Amino acid sequence: MKPLLLLLLAIVSEVVATSSLKASQGFSRWGPTLLVVGGYVAAFYLLSISLKYIPLGIAYAIWSGLGTVGVVLIGYFFWREQLNLHHFIGIALILIGTVILHLNKVEG
Repeated sequence: MKPLLLLLLAIVSEVVATSSLKASQGFSRWGPTLLVVGGYVAAFYLLSISLKYIPLGIAYAIWSGLGTVGVVLIGYFFWREQLNLHHFIGIALILIGTVILHLNKVEG
């Protein structure tokens, strides 16, 4: 499997896990709690495999950038959390930085 695909699957798993934290209500609801645990296990496993091919700093920057954007968007669309112009500018800057990192270093 391609390293970048592994990294993207790791990011999706982490976003699902992080988003499920709120739904778990402090780990008092079993379904979302299992999503949290399973999502983080899958995320770190997939990330560890992708690190065989992608430099740690680049992988982590992409992981954290896209993960942050994903969680912010889920918060906005599913949890109805408010965003303002500053939030959108920050998200845009994160995406721009992630694209620049991908274009200049990640191969696969």
